[in-house]
Order: sequence, then structure tokens, then C-alpha cells
Amino acid sequence: MSLSHPLTLPSYRRRSPPMSNLHIATNSSSFTMSPESTSLNFRHILTAALLFATVSLSCLLLFRDADYSYFSSSYSFPRFPTGFPFASDDSVATSNEYPLEKILNEAAMEDKTVILTTLNDAWAAPNSVIDLFLESFRIGVHTRKLLNHLVIIALDQKAFIRCQAIHTYCFLLVSEGSDFREEAYFMTPRYLKMMWRRIDFLRSVLEMGYNFVFTDADIMWFRDPFPRFHHSADFQIACDHFTGIFDDVHNRPNGGFNFVRSNNRSIQFYKFWYSSQETYPGYHDQDVLNFIKIDPFINDIGLKMIFLDTANFGGLCEPSRDLNQVCTMHANCCYGMDSKLHDLRIMLQDWKHYLTLPPSLKRLSIISWRVPQKCSLDSLKTSGSPEKSVEED
Repeated sequence: MSLSHPLTLPSYRRRSPPMSNLHIATNSSSFTMSPESTSLNFRHILTAALLFATVSLSCLLLFRDADYSYFSSSYSFPRFPTGFPFASDDSVATSNEYPLEKILNEAAMEDKTVILTTLNDAWAAPNSVIDLFLESFRIGVHTRKLLNHLVIIALDQKAFIRCQAIHTYCFLLVSEGSDFREEAYFMTPRYLKMMWRRIDFLRSVLEMGYNFVFTDADIMWFRDPFPRFHHSADFQIACDHFTGIFDDVHNRPNGGFNFVRSNNRSIQFYKFWYSSQETYPGYHDQDVLNFIKIDPFINDIGLKMIFLDTANFGGLCEPSRDLNQVCTMHANCCYGMDSKLHDLRIMLQDWKHYLTLPPSLKRLSIISWRVPQKCSLDSLKTSGSPEKSVEED
């Protein structure tokens, strides 16, 4: 909180009546005060007034400092519309690094790892995607504690306000001339711009020295994924289709979920990835990643890229079949918000049912996902309306 007007004490002037006319009544008799006694009395009153003013000023200053200290250390930072003017120009980004660095530092694990997701107004409405996302953390196996390390990056003011109402760590990312409030329809100019801004933003997080797990908000977290990550990888990413080999470039990666360690290799890779949009104009970040994953530059910088098994990190494109192994499930390969919400709710119901089973039945893997339903691959193939939103990331 900032104080727009400095605190000042009101100033009072004591007006004394003429000494020659001052009388005080006592026991029905009157007497006239002498000039010497009047002067002494006035000095006593003046001393008391000055003492009162000094104490009052000290209290006000202490209150102001305590108030500022509370808000400057508040986890829900910032409580006022402070944004991170986003641009690929490092000089512009650097001028606003302190607010972002502060919240990343508050949310980071001991090894400087944070969990990041983005949110716009379309996904922020009550009972919408963000609520299901947070619910999955609360009911997952060893996932509730991970909410302490989750930072929600709001892409518009409404999403930021909603975030502050439901989560601890919120950051408003603003971009001059861009409006990401509404649902971004797949492959529209606004969708492409939002995806590429995300890549550039993640690069800036790496440059600050933070590792991150980036997750789309339409991914349900059912188990702590960290034990399933590869310790030696610089960049590891979920897949729409997994070939069965972790380093096979024929895997089809999905940019909605990845774990990246901050080092020179990963920073160079994100810069290369972002700049490659000029080489492949009109493509979104995921398509461009498929192009550049075999580029000699990856080997030149020594980046170790790993593709995550869909058995642990599944999605509607290729669901995890064993609920004993699943960590995350992504509502990818899906048209439209209504379809996405329907299938996400079914996912959560299936998971809750699984948790009620005794251990012996869990081991038998007697239940499986009832999805996709409205997000079925058949509807994905037959739908051709440009007005429908497809979320493949």
C-alpha cells in the first residue's frame, strides 16, 4: 500500500483573553489573577500541549511504518495494480523485476523451484477451470503442500482480482496493447501472441535463477510429480503421444506442462525457442518446439531434453491408464470451454472414487478414467467451427 498524502498533525493556535479582563470564580467569590501567575500558567499549558503533540506524532509515524511493513511483506503481493510490463526487450523487463522477484522468492522451494500457471478472465470465473485446478491439489496425494509454491500469473485485472480471492501468490502480468481477458481461440492471432508471451516470460524467470514447473490450469494434479522427474535433465516436457523412449525426438511434446532447471543451457534454449517464431511464422510455440527439437543448436549448447511418460503425465490425447501411477492429467485435445469443464469434473469424480477404494482394490486397477467424453477425439476430428475454442496445449 502506498500513501498518496503524507500524514500531518492539525495545528491549533491557543488564543488567550486579555490579562486585565481574566477572572475566575471560586466559592462564589472572585479574584483577579496577577500577570506573574498568568504567565506561569500559560507556560504550563504550552508545555503540556507540546508534549501531547510530540507523543501523537510519534504514534502516527509508528502506525504508518507498521502499516507499510505489513503490506510490503504480504504474501498476496501486490495488493494494488502493479504489473510486469512484458516485452522481449530486457531493459523494459528489468525495470519491473523487483515485484516479480519478491513473490518468486516467497514462493520458491529451498532449491529455488516454483510452480507457475497462467490465468485469464475466461478461466478465472467461479466454478471454472482455476477452481478445479486448485481442488486437484487439495485432494491429490502429497500435492496440497505444493500450493505453497504455486504462483498464478494473471493476464488481466479481473483474473488478478479473482486470484487474490482464492490463492496466496498472485502476480499481474500486463502487456501493453494486448487483451487476454477472453477465451483465446486456437491459432487466432491473440492465441499465438499469448503463447509466445508465455515463452518469453518463462525465459525471464530462468534468467532470475529460478527453476520452474510450468503447468496449464486445465491440468489436474493428482500426485506429487517431483519423484517422477529426471534428475539430470535441463528441460523435460509432457507429451500428447509418448513413444516409450524418454529421449526419442519422435515424441510429440505438449507445452502445457514442463519442468525446467535454470542454467545457461536452458536460458539459451528459451531464447532460441522464442526467436524461432520468426523462422516459422504463423505457428504456435508447441509446433515450433517440434521443429527445433532436432535442430543442431540443441546439441551445440548441450541441452538435455527429456520427454515425460504419459503413464505418469497423461492427458485426453493419451490418458494415463493406471490410476496408481498417474501424477497429472491434462484436458488437451478438446474443443470449447463447456466440453473441457465437463471432462475435468469427471476426472475429479473418478479420482475421488479411486481414493475411497481399499488398498487391495487400488492395486488391482479395477477402475479407469471415464474420459474423454465431450472432449472425445471423434468430436475433435469432426468439429470445424472457427468459433469454437480448442485447447490443445
